[in-house]
Amino acid sequence: MDYFAGSYDVIVVGAGHAGCEAALAAARLGCKTIVFSINLDSMANMPCNPNIGGTAKGHLVREIDALGGQMGKTTDKTFIQSKILNNSKGPAVYSLRAQVDRRHYQMEMKHTLELQENLDIRQAEVVELLTDEAKTKITGIKTHTGAIFHCKAIVLTTGTYLQGRIIIGDVSYSGGPDGIFPANKLSASLAELGISLLRFKTGTPARLNRRSLDFSKMTEQPGDDTIIPFSFETESIEKEQVSCWLTYTNKDTHEIIKRNLHRSPLYSGDITGIGPRYCPSIEDKIVRFADKENHQVFVEPMGLETEEMYLQGMSSSLPEDVQIEFMKTVPGLENVKVMRSAYAIEYDGIDATQLKLSLEFKNIEGLFSAGQINGSSGYEEAAAQGIIAGINAAQKIHEKEPLILDRSQAYIGVLIDDLVTKGTKEPYRMMTSRAEYRLLLRQDNADLRLTPLGRKVGLISEERYLKFQEKKELIEKEIDRLNNSYLPPSEEVLKYLESRESTAVKSGINVAELLRRPEISYESLSEVMELPVLPRSVREQVEVAIKYEGYIKRQMQQVEQYKKLEGRKLPREMDYSLIQGLRLEARQKLSQIKPDSIGQASRITGVSPADISVLLIHLEQMNRSNNQRQSESPGN
Repeated sequence: MDYFAGSYDVIVVGAGHAGCEAALAAARLGCKTIVFSINLDSMANMPCNPNIGGTAKGHLVREIDALGGQMGKTTDKTFIQSKILNNSKGPAVYSLRAQVDRRHYQMEMKHTLELQENLDIRQAEVVELLTDEAKTKITGIKTHTGAIFHCKAIVLTTGTYLQGRIIIGDVSYSGGPDGIFPANKLSASLAELGISLLRFKTGTPARLNRRSLDFSKMTEQPGDDTIIPFSFETESIEKEQVSCWLTYTNKDTHEIIKRNLHRSPLYSGDITGIGPRYCPSIEDKIVRFADKENHQVFVEPMGLETEEMYLQGMSSSLPEDVQIEFMKTVPGLENVKVMRSAYAIEYDGIDATQLKLSLEFKNIEGLFSAGQINGSSGYEEAAAQGIIAGINAAQKIHEKEPLILDRSQAYIGVLIDDLVTKGTKEPYRMMTSRAEYRLLLRQDNADLRLTPLGRKVGLISEERYLKFQEKKELIEKEIDRLNNSYLPPSEEVLKYLESRESTAVKSGINVAELLRRPEISYESLSEVMELPVLPRSVREQVEVAIKYEGYIKRQMQQVEQYKKLEGRKLPREMDYSLIQGLRLEARQKLSQIKPDSIGQASRITGVSPADISVLLIHLEQMNRSNNQRQSESPGN
């Protein structure tokens, strides 16, 4: 029997990585918030690899932290190995990655939510969204027990639970990840509200017992000697790290998989959802990259107090007997004992082009959506959307403008713009190549880019903001000092240059100019001049800013051009079907997505440069007509 259970400002449906960030953001911004989870023991769960960060994903975590989010802080407390990836490349693609203790991370994040003011946590399945009679405005939710909660805004963060279906070979059953119950009823409520649903698929590898593995046949992968924190508030970290291990598939592995492809639901047609292109299953790899003799397989610990090991690079939906057979061909896995089989999971998501850039639905006021339900993959992509949706739900309640990050400000801006503007038919993964302005959007300067915005919104404390300003002043002061310092062609300086195989100087040289040489580092300058005692993060910023000054200036000019197109706003009520000269596909796509600006319109798949020219001409004509009407009005 239905009953009224309470009223809240914000309801968050789902307590995965998106839900945790959304709930914390809304509560910290003064909204009375409640977050629902089918099982509270699965809050902040990592059903796939227990790691945070990695290529481009590390950027997202740093940006979440710079805005005032939680993921980076929790990772710093619970990781068991830390590495900077792409260290041999440029700073634009350096990415921090941490292997975390899965259970410790969950417990730490859950406890953080439990301690948060303005935030309640409830175990229940949400089965229905409640709206006004016109179905255009959110009013509340109903749970499977008949509890009705009223609210002003809802954030959907359902992950992979909506009508989840687990598939292992020819066996399939209704279920969410890690043996948790699925959410089978909410999809019908979404469809009833006119929300377009899609079917996605993802997968995860087997978990193995460490005691059955032979690490002598694998290559050890230790963590970095110097630990770089994820959070800008974490001063430094010193802890003992654990190793991961690298091994490879071989022709025997590939032969077994090829021989059993007919038993794979991916190829038999049993799986209808579309999987992630950039994280394929092992059977998909064997088919798509038939010329490759082997594939990397990383064996990674799930935590400090468990013997479970994660087999990264071998996700599969093949039957259990085939999984065991092909794993035993991999060096070090000959006597493998499987604790959890690999599986694929299908689930419902939404077409994200139904959302505004604020992550609010265009046609349902007060309803926001974040995470894997929007078609993304990965914990970091989910958390990034979660904090934005949580902020904007609070902004809406407080009658403030939404926080919208554009593509020149953050990887978060790229992620949301791609999902909302282009949509996706497969789980979207963040990559550095997706960011046009990646030299500006480095992981090291995320605080310089976004902390002022986090402060303006209200998630950055006064104390943290003062420390941020101090750091900024130190960076600017040291850059100015180096730009105005010179070294003479002394014997000491010439020896220093020779030791680094750097061209000798015949006259005095500007220190900043010297630092631009690739073989010269900021730290090494201490051999020929006195350097101030500065924090590592300040030294890093100084070196990058000076070394890449020319490239950064050039990219800033590109951003100025981009901003001009973003500044040409398009009225939401514009009827594209009436604009002469637009191609039919462009009219359909523009009518569906209703872009906010010419810039956003130019990124819609199916809208050509010629269509943009037509739009610009139409916009000019509209503006001229409006100006003329205003000048002819009686008041003028």
